[in-house]
Amino acid sequence: MKLSVVIPVFNEEATLADLLDRVVSAPLPEGVEAMEIVAVDDASTDGSAGVLEGYTPPGRGDGRPVDLVVARHEKNRGKGAALRTGFARVSGDVVLIQDADLEYDPSEYPMLLQPILDDQADVVYGSRFQGGGPHRVLLFWHYVGNRFLTTLSNAFTNINLTDMETCYKVFTRSVLDRLTFSSDRFGFEVEFTSRVARLECRIYEVGISYHGRTYAEGKKIGWKDGLEAVWCILRFNLFSRR
Repeated sequence: MKLSVVIPVFNEEATLADLLDRVVSAPLPEGVEAMEIVAVDDASTDGSAGVLEGYTPPGRGDGRPVDLVVARHEKNRGKGAALRTGFARVSGDVVLIQDADLEYDPSEYPMLLQPILDDQADVVYGSRFQGGGPHRVLLFWHYVGNRFLTTLSNAFTNINLTDMETCYKVFTRSVLDRLTFSSDRFGFEVEFTSRVARLECRIYEVGISYHGRTYAEGKKIGWKDGLEAVWCILRFNLFSRR
């Protein structure tokens, strides 16, 4: 099996090289024979593009090959658009979404992949609200917003996720080939969940650690994105049932 890690990038020069190193060196379970990293620079205005252009994946100690594919948007279009660009370039059997900051830990790939390798799941979510891993204590209302959006989404999709907004979503290539996305920004999380629920995919959640950032440290999602997510829940679950 080949793993494709898709990384949308927007102004993450400070963490990008470290993140790429962590992805390359992430432990891979038995059955994963190769990895490709598909990084999409969404018209960053800092040095992110230069980091990607100058990055050469180091060799893995286990000998499994790692390839790097880089794409760039000439105009900033949003996370969802960057992911669509990345999805069009993947060649792996399983796709994993990884943010370019250091909030999510690539060392947890094995437990995210295992339900798929065991043929128990088609889609795996990494939940920040389950498990015993370390979690940085941050913003109360951000937490409340996440739980509200997940609950509202669950009411429409009739699935019992605990963390719909998580970055870590892992899914098989066969699932990807059955999906079409239109969201350009953070509405992708809602759209993805609506579509895999409608396909009746086998969905699992795995508890993960979470090392969140403050807004001063570079966090980008805000209250306006929360309002957009509410609209997207209505849009993708009520108004566009195709």
